[in-house]
Amino acid sequence: MDVITFARGNPTPDILPVDAFGECAQAVIAREGRTILNYGPPSGYGPLREWIAEQHGAADPAQVVITTGSLFGFNLVTRLVYADPGRAVVEAPSYDRTIGVLRSLGSKIEGVPLTDDGLDLDRLETILAEAEVPKLVYTIPTFQNPTGRTLSLDQRHALVELCRARGVLLFEDDPYRLVRYEGEPLPSMYELAAGKGVIFSSSFSKTGAPGLRVGYLIVPPEMVKPLEALAASSYIGPPLLNQAMLHEFIARGLFGPNLAHVCAELKARRDAMLEALEKELPEGASWSHPDGGYFLWLDLPEGVRVGALFEQAAEAGVQFVKGTDFYAGEGGEESARLAFSFSSLDEIHEGVRRLGALVRDAAAVAA
Repeated sequence: MDVITFARGNPTPDILPVDAFGECAQAVIAREGRTILNYGPPSGYGPLREWIAEQHGAADPAQVVITTGSLFGFNLVTRLVYADPGRAVVEAPSYDRTIGVLRSLGSKIEGVPLTDDGLDLDRLETILAEAEVPKLVYTIPTFQNPTGRTLSLDQRHALVELCRARGVLLFEDDPYRLVRYEGEPLPSMYELAAGKGVIFSSSFSKTGAPGLRVGYLIVPPEMVKPLEALAASSYIGPPLLNQAMLHEFIARGLFGPNLAHVCAELKARRDAMLEALEKELPEGASWSHPDGGYFLWLDLPEGVRVGALFEQAAEAGVQFVKGTDFYAGEGGEESARLAFSFSSLDEIHEGVRRLGALVRDAAAVAA
């Protein structure tokens, strides 16, 4: 039996612009190989830093730090912020790998519920008003991993104001924002705050190719030198070749058309998964309907435990990620993250068919 995976937050290999990046690599090596094949500045390739800053009106290129993927950028920032352990606030559910980073630093992690109605701002306000003020609030505001949900404009304004009022650093992780299939783009919280009190993080893994390992941070000026020192101590110099390849890809006018292709391909996969869930899942199950991104969140019928379903699905040749993996504490026991970005349309329909049969059986027993 073929294994169908809804676990991997990867793009399908079919949409990677392999030939174009090959041509870009040849061009930049021929033009500036003696520079980009050597050690370079820890903040990254200058022309790419300048282009990134131009995409964020309030940013100075000197505040842009290119990182080896966005998760490494989060790792660098939190190593600075949590040199002495403290409290951190994340969405509940939130990205499992950032929860892991915060745990490794000894942080006390507080989860704020995130539902289809948005972030529980009353709960956040209560946490921020407590005597030990958190050092950082972490959010993925657009097509969130794991839920696919997006914070509204009002919620973005409110989140900026709450953090500003208490002097708490807001870390905005927004790698999916350009992978939009429908609806109007929303301003980043970095833009709403005019760059004050907000660190912005993103990545080209979803819009270019994850194997390039190019992410970036836009940080307050006083954080640049400490971050550069941490980066240099971690890898001496960045992979300038990859960053120069990406800049060449952009300079040739390929980024926009490639993004449109990515969005069209992934929209078809999202639509296939929504259609299959509607057909195969029993009453009592519900799921998010993202306007973009890679993931949706499945809430199982009452009494259907995701741990047992996970084991049964593995035997049936279907992989997903348990909802419990995305909580710092309790939560997600009857939920799952489904990634639609990697599998083919036929695999999505077949995988959801297998999964739906298991959920129906489990729901009948639970009833």
